[in-house]
Amino acid sequence: MKTESGADARSAQNLWSGVLFGVGVIAFVDETIFHQLLHWHHFYDRGTSELGLVSDGLFHALSWFATIAGLFLFADLRRRRAVNRRRWFGGLLAGAGAFQLYDGLIQHKVLGLHEIRYVENLFAYDVVWNLTAALLLAVGIGLVVTSKRAVVARALP
Repeated sequence: MKTESGADARSAQNLWSGVLFGVGVIAFVDETIFHQLLHWHHFYDRGTSELGLVSDGLFHALSWFATIAGLFLFADLRRRRAVNRRRWFGGLLAGAGAFQLYDGLIQHKVLGLHEIRYVENLFAYDVVWNLTAALLLAVGIGLVVTSKRAVVARALP
């Protein structure tokens, strides 16, 4: 009977470390590029500019909590020599894509917290934003699924 390697035994930790890091990274990119550099929107645009800046600060802080949590989990995996790079990177892409899709569909359209950019024809922005998110999510899920198959294949006699 074969025993699981460290990476196989820590499959969920590899996945969640990547997901948290992916959420943190994409939120950081969103906040830095679209909020700070381009001034396209704030996390919450239904109030004053001051409220928008405070909401951006809270969003930034929460994104860094996700990033740090993901890195702590990754450091533990490294210490245990249990990193499954494919699963971790798949988690990173899936986390980034899931967050971006949530942002584009729920925060932008359902809750109306903000739009990508306040322009007359928003459709093109929405399509690019959500298709990019779906692509990241699909590639990430594909990597996660194939990493799981590789683990099962290694365990077969």
